[in-house]
Amino acid sequence: MAQLMLTRCSWVGNDPLIIEYHDKEWGVSVHDDRLLFEFLFLEGAQAGLSWITILRKRENYRRAFDNFVPAEVARYDDKKVEELLADPGIVRNHRKIEAAIQNARAFLDIQKEFGSFDSYIWKFVGGRPVQNGRKELAEIPAITPESKQMSKDLVNRGFKFVGPSICYAFMQAVGMVNDHTMDCFRYSLS
Repeated sequence: MAQLMLTRCSWVGNDPLIIEYHDKEWGVSVHDDRLLFEFLFLEGAQAGLSWITILRKRENYRRAFDNFVPAEVARYDDKKVEELLADPGIVRNHRKIEAAIQNARAFLDIQKEFGSFDSYIWKFVGGRPVQNGRKELAEIPAITPESKQMSKDLVNRGFKFVGPSICYAFMQAVGMVNDHTMDCFRYSLS
């Protein structure tokens, strides 16, 4: 019996890790604050690198950064920064590590102000996923008015590595926008 071939977004390729990420995570609505912090963290870590590089190091990041618990990361000091800079399992970029700590602190401030990061971040799309209808990868923008607005607000609140393109990638990853192409089997599931 022939195995049914699923049509996926064209960016997926053949790497099993990317396939699993696409099929099970990318574009699925996230409302858990810890997981939202993880995705925001990883999107910032990815700046200038390929997503597969970060995805391959994700478990190492979880270990090194206390499973992305914002309250833990917010307490990191210079000694912890030095430990992280010596960790070969993560991308050892001083600016990105310092940004992660600053972002955790700003994240906690947002939780205090809005009750949860989820309540704050989803307001940029009116509280529910934007259902795009893109036919091909070339139609998907890198930046949108919403990602510009999100970036500006996050920067004003003290976040780093949250430019408009990082914010849009985050929005795609956590299901704030459905950018699966219409021929992808995940399009109607997101």
